[in-house]
Amino acid sequence: MRNSFISHASTATVVFLLLLLSTTCKAHLSSTFYDQNCPNGLSTIRNAIRTAVSRERRMAASLIRLHFHDCFVQGCDASILLEDGERNAVQNKGSARGYEVIDSAKAQVEKICPGVVSCADILAVAARDASVAVGGPSWSVKLGRRDSTTASSSLAEQELPRFTDGLDSLISRFATKGLSARDMVALSGSHTLGQAQCSSFRGRIYNNASDIDVGFASTRKRRCPATTGKPGDSNLAPLDLVTPNSFDNNYFKNLLRKKGLLQSDQILFSGGSTDSIVSEYSRSPATFKSDFASAMIKMGDIGPLTGSAGKIRRICSAIN
Repeated sequence: MRNSFISHASTATVVFLLLLLSTTCKAHLSSTFYDQNCPNGLSTIRNAIRTAVSRERRMAASLIRLHFHDCFVQGCDASILLEDGERNAVQNKGSARGYEVIDSAKAQVEKICPGVVSCADILAVAARDASVAVGGPSWSVKLGRRDSTTASSSLAEQELPRFTDGLDSLISRFATKGLSARDMVALSGSHTLGQAQCSSFRGRIYNNASDIDVGFASTRKRRCPATTGKPGDSNLAPLDLVTPNSFDNNYFKNLLRKKGLLQSDQILFSGGSTDSIVSEYSRSPATFKSDFASAMIKMGDIGPLTGSAGKIRRICSAIN
């Protein structure tokens, strides 16, 4: 009996300590984290992002995606920026981009506040500023993350969503990160921006399925060959055919018309549990933008390194 009591007490203690640790980690994140030690840091990042997006509107989508792909592997720790790691995962290689923009922002911040602002925080701020630059919502970014010293391509391949994922798989992947199905649909709405390679939607436009508009498929086939290895294999197509460079709710309207480019897009409106959310966002851009901002804040809370964990990398692509 006594041993049973001790075991029960030990378990309770462990649970309490884990909860305390979790609460403590989140408590370290604050929107005012750099107010004293790098007051011009956020404006410096904002200017760097504005410059990059004004040079290439597509970059806004790339920077939002970079933050997303970072947070889903080991947490929001800038591990995706390390060379020879997550960059080489199937879901990132040849498609993840914007590394040079983060490097430039980091270099500018280092000039005014050396060794203070983490690459992980720059990624989080860059995603917010990229959204704003193309007409998307803004949100208060919680700061104070530190940078990882490790990265894993195999872990990235296990945990990052794939364009072939079904609805249950997508919901499950997001749930393991503490994100709801509604969060998942809202975050998927970032596909109102950017482009995708032919290899990622070839199967969808050539499978003659009932969940794709015939005219839409025909248009996409013009620049996407039916088999791999042909000229045009890496051609790009906009994820939102209507307004690919503006943050709006046309992505959801497209899904209602069976014009989602990726299978993982159209599956959100295919007779399943997320149909009602897609319909709601298609009717109310304000609701979508509000939910997107909230989901981005929640995503930014995934597994941050704080306190003495990790380090502040001086160069985002290397452990230095």
